[in-house]
Amino acid sequence: MTATREGTMRSSVGNPADEKRGMNLTLRIWRQKGPSVKGRMVTYEVTDISPDMSFLEMLDVLNEQLILSGDEPVVFDHDCREGICGSCGLMINGTAHGAGVAAPGRTTTCQLHMRKFKDGDTIDVEPWRASAFPVIKDLAVNRGALDRIIQAGGYVSVPTGTAPDAHAVPVPKKDADAAFDAATCIGCGACVAACPNASSMLFTAAKVSHLGLLPQGQPERNDRVVNMVAQQDREGFGGCTNIGECSAACPKGISMENISRLNHDLLGALRAGARPKS
Repeated sequence: MTATREGTMRSSVGNPADEKRGMNLTLRIWRQKGPSVKGRMVTYEVTDISPDMSFLEMLDVLNEQLILSGDEPVVFDHDCREGICGSCGLMINGTAHGAGVAAPGRTTTCQLHMRKFKDGDTIDVEPWRASAFPVIKDLAVNRGALDRIIQAGGYVSVPTGTAPDAHAVPVPKKDADAAFDAATCIGCGACVAACPNASSMLFTAAKVSHLGLLPQGQPERNDRVVNMVAQQDREGFGGCTNIGECSAACPKGISMENISRLNHDLLGALRAGARPKS
């Protein structure tokens, strides 16, 4: 492995004497030491990458080489690596989670596999780009703004005491299915990263919908929607202009119908006199 002061590093993965089994790739990765430090794209070359690796496993291989050479590894968010937790999130070749690479399917970064790339490809890897998601370091961003939106109203009141029977409160199947679809949102933030306005409306709408569609969510329905939308605005997210990039990039396929439902609930709540908490 060799490195230059200009920010280009060449990495050899595997034994050069071995017969080539995988792909040679050029990675252009965003490196940034902290929120207040100017970042830059740094080029790395990796060889013999197996097409069966996930994208994050490929980054693991790169980081092992960086550590062995005495350099700082690339920082990125990850946890379950099963497309469930929403921790991972990268812009890959300009699309959230590499959705453009994975097309026509949907994916999370951890479930994107290297077989989607070709030998000799150049891959650009960047963090989520939104003022509400400040960079912590390299590819890791602070998505606490999404947590604060949920804290503003993403809950239901549950009386204490004996648990009711599961079938005690009937829920129409259409509503149950729509609530379940909205509840599949994993809060990864791809909708924000894909939106040219950096709007979190699809995320907020999914959280409002999956509670507002159920009987248990009715007591706080008006307060929920006005408080969550108000918190969204406080966090500095952009406005929704119904472009649709959010739904296209969403790994769970959350429908924009939820945004319509949120707007309907918001107007109804405001007419009823609901106002956000100060």
